[in-house]
Amino acid sequence: MTRSASAPATDRSRVLTQAVIEAARRLGLGPSDLKGIIGASQPTASRLLNGRYALPEGGKPWELAAHFVRLYRSLSSLVGGDDELARSWLKSTNRAFDGQRPMEVIKRVDGLIHACEYLDAHRARV
Repeated sequence: MTRSASAPATDRSRVLTQAVIEAARRLGLGPSDLKGIIGASQPTASRLLNGRYALPEGGKPWELAAHFVRLYRSLSSLVGGDDELARSWLKSTNRAFDGQRPMEVIKRVDGLIHACEYLDAHRARV
């Protein structure tokens, strides 16, 4: 897995990239979903999910990918690791998000941050 043709991926880059791949797989997300969440192009998101691209450190996609993994970890913790229930939560309307589906909300930076904070707050109660 390389960041580009000339620069190898760092350990941190490989770890975050693998975490994004695993979270996306468990949540049933494809390249078009991931591109909206981390702000990468569709081809880049596709290469990432296929293990042919590693997120370079720094920049918006890196930061958003870290928040996406945070969202997945919080959600997984709340649903006891039940990926089907996590996928259902993402696709269901939610009053906490003004009746929108979290999947659509997290495609905006403010929505992703809000969803992370929402899940973290609920996880703290458990």
